[in-house]
Amino acid sequence: MLLNSEKSSSIPVITIDGPSGSGKGTISYLLAQDLAWHFLDSGAIYRIAAWVATETQTPFEEDRLLPIMSDLEQNISVQTIAKRFRIFWQQQDITESIRTEEIGQWASKLGTYPKVRQSLLVYQRSFRRPPGLVADGRDMGSVVFPDAKLKIFLDASLEERAKRRYLQLKAKGKHVSLSAVRAELEQRDCQDRQRPVAPLVVPTGAIIIDSTHLSIQQVLQLIKSKLFPA
Repeated sequence: MLLNSEKSSSIPVITIDGPSGSGKGTISYLLAQDLAWHFLDSGAIYRIAAWVATETQTPFEEDRLLPIMSDLEQNISVQTIAKRFRIFWQQQDITESIRTEEIGQWASKLGTYPKVRQSLLVYQRSFRRPPGLVADGRDMGSVVFPDAKLKIFLDASLEERAKRRYLQLKAKGKHVSLSAVRAELEQRDCQDRQRPVAPLVVPTGAIIIDSTHLSIQQVLQLIKSKLFPA
């Protein structure tokens, strides 16, 4: 059930934007858990749409993809199981299926379509519910929640982001090379920053945090110090 705009605007939002591998997904989820707030993984929404399109062999043409966007809300469910964030599509656990590099590239392509982004805007904003929301993505502070209480732009060096992603994939038993992962991230960065609609930018008023040499807990404490200054 959507709240009216006046009530919704009074609900605090923290946005955490940044490039792939910066740690924004992990940080956002843990912060939401700490605050007992709602959590929006906006990138997962695009990945789910891309996964559904590939599963149904839907051509990646903007108008052909729009029916998938309109079906997302009624088919997606999110659960926290044993403190892990799980995503279900029509009761099928697709958490790992949507995290492949291939789906990530298709999701990035979806993000270049203006009608697709517009159709998902209302759905993303529906996550803004009491007591508050932590939203993770690439345009959360710039487009989706420009009135956010706190905007963070989480970054890290390309080398560090590639290393993190490489270790994640190796832990899942994937046979990849660090150089290939780095090249894929570099390509994704280029796509995200140069797309004509809602490109990856530092939102107005955002605090930039470079996580290259910081632990997860250090980043969390830094964000909380901005949210609750002494």
